[in-house]
Amino acid sequence: MKLREIYIKGFKSIDGERGQTIPFGDVTVLLGANSSGKSNLLSFVEMLRCLAKQELAGFIRKQGASRLLFYGPKRTEAITFKAFFDGGADNRYEVELKRGLPDGLFISYEKIDFGQFDPLTKENFQVAYDQEENEDQVRSEFYCLPKSQGGESGLALDRRQTSKVIYEFLSDIRIYQFNDTSETAKMKDRGYVDDAKYLRHDAGNLAAFLKMLKQNPYYEKYYSRIVRHIQRVMPQFGDFDLEPIPGAGEYVRLNWKDTSGSDYLFDPHQISDGSLRFMALATLLLQPPDLLPKFIVLDEPELGLHPAAIAELSGMVRVAAQNSQVLLATQSTRLVDEFLPEEIVVVERDEQKRSSVFKTLDAGALEDWLARYSLSELWEKNVFGGQP
Repeated sequence: MKLREIYIKGFKSIDGERGQTIPFGDVTVLLGANSSGKSNLLSFVEMLRCLAKQELAGFIRKQGASRLLFYGPKRTEAITFKAFFDGGADNRYEVELKRGLPDGLFISYEKIDFGQFDPLTKENFQVAYDQEENEDQVRSEFYCLPKSQGGESGLALDRRQTSKVIYEFLSDIRIYQFNDTSETAKMKDRGYVDDAKYLRHDAGNLAAFLKMLKQNPYYEKYYSRIVRHIQRVMPQFGDFDLEPIPGAGEYVRLNWKDTSGSDYLFDPHQISDGSLRFMALATLLLQPPDLLPKFIVLDEPELGLHPAAIAELSGMVRVAAQNSQVLLATQSTRLVDEFLPEEIVVVERDEQKRSSVFKTLDAGALEDWLARYSLSELWEKNVFGGQP
């Protein structure tokens, strides 16, 4: 199953009247000026994951319901969205979140549709779920999900296959940001060796995850591929040394050796910030396909990278996109040139409506321009928008 598009109304900078439709492909690149709304879409995707995993209440407490609603509760009463999926059949997951007291939101309705039917009235949302004895007897083209305790999503509780598949997809969304390479960054600290089930959002378990790949006979070839890509950007890099820390065998650190043949051991504090971020990106995007999240979100992954590393980054994104959808937000002209026009979604601010507008580039309309200029040059010339 893949996410095809999302229609959103009333969330942060997306207006609550007409809303916005955002398409998604194997790779989707968000371009836009600061404060245009890129980060708000990433935040919405995070809310989707929290909703599926029954962590919506915590997300709302952290963000604040008033800040989630477009211009607050006096202007917007509810957030609604429809997420459309491809995968054998067209399916739609639809939710409305209404303002509640105190500062909170509650699920007004939550339902699944089967693509060929578009109910728009409130009456059509009332489906007698309790009367459906089994999935084979379901003949409606839509159904409401069961209510859960605590006001959380009922997606994980529903016994029907469509709900299960959508739940598995949404709960496997992972958002990554490897910007923290400070002296106290978790990437540089020692980590518990068994913390290797998946790569964490900040790569805080990078050493443990790499160690697991290196020691697993099936995953070892993927570990070697990660090392080769790091060597292309960091020629002096030889290999990681992921032996347990002496006297603390349950912990491991991101130590490494260079290509000199010396037994001198370098620690993660002896890696440049850009190289450390690239190591995390390579591990994320080149990991074994069966460990990849179904949907990867990267916020400005180009920060601190050399231009040569940015070219490698785009290639690694292509590799990951063979088995996972990738959404990335960028302001790098160098990175933009590595993607196709139809993979780019431009985000701009409508100053009249004070809201975000999302539009996909039309490759046909840009054909004459692209015969003379690169995408980044057209972006800088403000031919297709995305500039302040």
